[in-house]
Amino acid sequence: MSRRHVITTGCVLTITALTLTAAPAVATSPIVSAPAVPSARQSPPGMIEALQRDLGLSRQEAEERLANEARLAPIEAQIRGQLGDRFGGAWYAGITARTLVVATTSADDIPRLTALGVRPEVVSRSLKELQVIKKELDSTLAIRPHAGRVRYVDVRNNKVAVLSSESEATEHDIEAIGVDTDGIRVVPSKEQPRLFHDLVGGTPYYVGVTSRCSVGFSVTRGTQNGFISAGHCGKTGANTTGFNRVAQGVFQASNFPDSDFGWVAVNNDWTPKPLVDNGTGGTVTVAGSKEAIEGASVCRSGSTTDWHCGTIQQRNASITYPQGTVFELVRTNVCAEPGDSGGSFISIDQAQGVTSGGSGDCTSGGITYFQPIGEILTTYGLSLVTDSTTVAPPSAGTCTGYTQTITGTLNRGQFVYQPSSRHYRSTVAGVHAGCLDANDGVDFDLYLQKWNGRSWDTVATADDLGSDKKISYTGTPGYYRYRVLSSSGSSPYSLGYKSP
Repeated sequence: MSRRHVITTGCVLTITALTLTAAPAVATSPIVSAPAVPSARQSPPGMIEALQRDLGLSRQEAEERLANEARLAPIEAQIRGQLGDRFGGAWYAGITARTLVVATTSADDIPRLTALGVRPEVVSRSLKELQVIKKELDSTLAIRPHAGRVRYVDVRNNKVAVLSSESEATEHDIEAIGVDTDGIRVVPSKEQPRLFHDLVGGTPYYVGVTSRCSVGFSVTRGTQNGFISAGHCGKTGANTTGFNRVAQGVFQASNFPDSDFGWVAVNNDWTPKPLVDNGTGGTVTVAGSKEAIEGASVCRSGSTTDWHCGTIQQRNASITYPQGTVFELVRTNVCAEPGDSGGSFISIDQAQGVTSGGSGDCTSGGITYFQPIGEILTTYGLSLVTDSTTVAPPSAGTCTGYTQTITGTLNRGQFVYQPSSRHYRSTVAGVHAGCLDANDGVDFDLYLQKWNGRSWDTVATADDLGSDKKISYTGTPGYYRYRVLSSSGSSPYSLGYKSP
C-alpha cells in the first residue's frame, strides 16, 4: 500500500478511541446510453424509520431516497469510467437524492452528461488532482500537533478541506509545503475525532476485562470463521470474549495506526451470520460490499448506541489521532459513542466498512469515520459472509497451467500488487505469463512491472474492457510484480502466473 506512511503506534484514547474501557486512468471513450434502471431493493428492517429520525424525513421521502440511490448508482459507475482523468467526483443532491451531480474538467462533456439525466458541473481540478494535493498535505500535516487533524477530498467544492481549531497556524503550515493553495480550504472546526472502542454485526465483544468494542461483519478465511473490526480495539494475539462473556476468539492481525482494521478468528462455538443488528430486536441482511456513492444513505450499528443513520459526506479522509494517523477513511454525519468502535456501516444491504472514530455523540449529533471494507478483505485474504453464500474466488476458467495462483477481492478503484504486495525475482531471461480471472460484469486490468533500479516500469499491459486478462512478456533477469486494478465493479479474482 504505497500511499501509506509509517507512523509509530501509540496508546489509544483520545481523538476518540470509540473503545469503551474502565479508565490502495480509465481509458476515455464516448459515453453510451444509460443502462436500464434497476428495481429498487427492499430496504432492510428499521432503515426507513432510522432515516426518518436521523435525517428528518417523512416515510415517503425516505423510501424515495433509497429508490433514487438504487436508480442512479449504476449511472454514476458508467460515467466515472467514461470520463477517466476528467472525472471530478459525483454526489447526490436534494433530501431524496433525486439528482446526481457529476463534476468534470471539460465543458465538452455537458451535453452528454445532461442526456444521461445527471446534472453536470465543470470544475478546475479532477478527482485525481485533488487526491495528489491531499497526499502532500497528509505527509506534512500529520506530524504537526497543532495542524488540522482531519483532511478530506471535498468534491462538492472541488477542494481539499482541512478542519482545524487553529486555522491561522494551519494555513501557515500549508503555505510552507508549497502546494496549490487554491485547491485547499481551511475550515474552522472544533471537531476532535477519537477512536470508537467497542457473530452479528454491531453486537459487543470484549478484549480483556474492561475493553469493549463492536463486531463489524462476519468473514471467513478458508475454513476459518471470524469477524472484522477496528484495529485499535485489540493487538494481534489478543483474546476476545463475546457479548455473553463466553470465550470467542483471537485477533489474527491488527493494523493501527496507518489503517484501522483487524480480524478475529473465532472458535467453533461461534457461527458467522450475514447479519447486522438494527437495534430494534431485528437484523439487516448483508448481500454484498458494493461501494456507495458520496451522499448515499448509510447506517451504523454499534454496541453502545445501537442503530443510527445518515449519509456519506466525503471519502479519502485522513485522521491524525493522538496515537497516529489513519488514512483513507470515509466521513459520515452518523453519530457514534465509545464502545461503537469496529461496528458495521451498511448502505441498504451492502457492507461499507467498520467504525473507526469521530466527534460528538448521539444526543447532540456527531461525525463518524469508517474504514472501508474492501481494503480489509484484500489485505487479509478474507471473504465476506453474505445472504446467498460466502463470496468465493471465481473458478480458474482459462487460467490453467500456471505455477503460481493467488486469490483476492477488489472493489471499484482499488488495486493490489502481487505476489503478497511485494515482487518476485527472475534469474534468467525468458517469458513471464500472467492470467487474471474475475466475475463477469466487472472490468479488471492487469499490469506487469519491472524494477529499473529506482522505480517500477510497466512493461506489459492488459487493460481492455472485461473481467479476464492475459499478459505474455519476454524479459531479462530482474525483479517483477503484477498490479491488479478494478476499473469498474467489485469481485473476487484469481491471478495465475509463471516466470522463466
